[in-house]
Amino acid sequence: MDVVREDATQVSAPAEAIPPAVSRRLRVITLVATFGGLLFGYDTGVINGALPYMTDDLGLTPVTEGMVTSSLLLGAALGAVAGGRLSDARGRRRTILTLAVLFFVGALGCTLAPTTAVMVVARFVLGLAVGGASVTVPVYLAEVSPAERRGALVTRNELMIVTGQLLAFTSNAVIARVGGESGGVWRWMLVVATLPAVVLWFGMLVMPESPRWLASQSRFSDALEVLRQVRSSQRAEAELAEVSALAVKDGEEKLGGWQDMRSTPWVRRLMFIGFGIAIAQQITGVNTIMYYGTQILTDAGFASDSALTANIANGVISVLATFVGIWLLGRVARRPMLMTGQIGTTAALLLIGIFSLVLPAGDGRAYAVLAMTVTFLAFQQGAISPVTWLMLSEIFPMRMRGFGMGVAAVVLWLTNFVIGLVFPSLVDGIGISNTFFLFVVAGLFSLAFVKLYVPETKDRTLESLEAELRARFSQ
Repeated sequence: MDVVREDATQVSAPAEAIPPAVSRRLRVITLVATFGGLLFGYDTGVINGALPYMTDDLGLTPVTEGMVTSSLLLGAALGAVAGGRLSDARGRRRTILTLAVLFFVGALGCTLAPTTAVMVVARFVLGLAVGGASVTVPVYLAEVSPAERRGALVTRNELMIVTGQLLAFTSNAVIARVGGESGGVWRWMLVVATLPAVVLWFGMLVMPESPRWLASQSRFSDALEVLRQVRSSQRAEAELAEVSALAVKDGEEKLGGWQDMRSTPWVRRLMFIGFGIAIAQQITGVNTIMYYGTQILTDAGFASDSALTANIANGVISVLATFVGIWLLGRVARRPMLMTGQIGTTAALLLIGIFSLVLPAGDGRAYAVLAMTVTFLAFQQGAISPVTWLMLSEIFPMRMRGFGMGVAAVVLWLTNFVIGLVFPSLVDGIGISNTFFLFVVAGLFSLAFVKLYVPETKDRTLESLEAELRARFSQ
């Protein structure tokens, strides 16, 4: 495996003022598509507050609690590769419409679930939608965006994910206070997710298809029509020429599936990098905070209601940090930003473990742990998560971009699944401190991987980036 050098040749994206009407159109497309991210965030975050209330009604044990939490993640792993493959075959827009239906059906199934078995199945269906959205929405945005705005626009999806999680944390707290200890209060927490699913479906009905997907299907006139909606006329024609040339080249090589991934050396190396980026994002332990944050704070010393309210701070800092991340992506290279995030999260996890070990139970330990979870999320959501999803949407060749990102996302979701499944048992078996110390060790390995292997992708068009990576990894 070639080591990526800091002095790799830079390929600058064209810099051109974007007409106001085009800019407005881009904002509308981004807003509508990222409702998929909002649903991703809400459906993964809502379990955080709903789980304690669900436990009594459904009679959950530590094992079935892990199954309810992680069944969504297992579904997301399958949904990621299936969604990526579907989006390459049928189009990004049509795939997002299908995902909106799955989001609605899954959320309704969770709301009405009478037993644990039905809940696990419904959460799995919801996971199919979450996994598909985690792949298709960033690819759609990356392919619609101008090169110089790609980082900011693709990262809006990450902003909507954390906004969805904040919405879940906030609505959980409000519903819990209004509903109190009444039976089934968790069902109201879950049913809220049906509303943005409806918005996503109706919104995508009037959105354009990805111009790069259209070009990959040799529908060049349709691709030009879409590009003229989101570029100046002159730039649309120039960009189509570049996209079309690459589409023809990829078509001659017949890139697009498992066989290409195995037999084409430069694609195989990109998959290795994609897998590494995906694993590095998850083994920070971020989703232990997102799924079990309320319980972590309760163990640290907060009362149950106070922990549910304090957990909103995690959602708020995630949103604020993502705003900072969007701002930084326009000014800072991707690799240094990713490495800085990993250093910050690893240090925060180390301190959570130390505080849980040495501080006496009480308010001091509770607020110290809360401060470190907030710090952890600032680095995770401000640097690691936005760069991860952005780079995964950038590095794969055009004809297999959805499939390539989907396979990488399978690795991401399976890693997430394993962590979500074993975290309660780890805490029960070795304690919270030792569990977080394991994540610290994993963070050090991730930092080394990014330093050695991950390429820089800032300030390239998708086409020039593909040409550069093809040349570098074919040697």
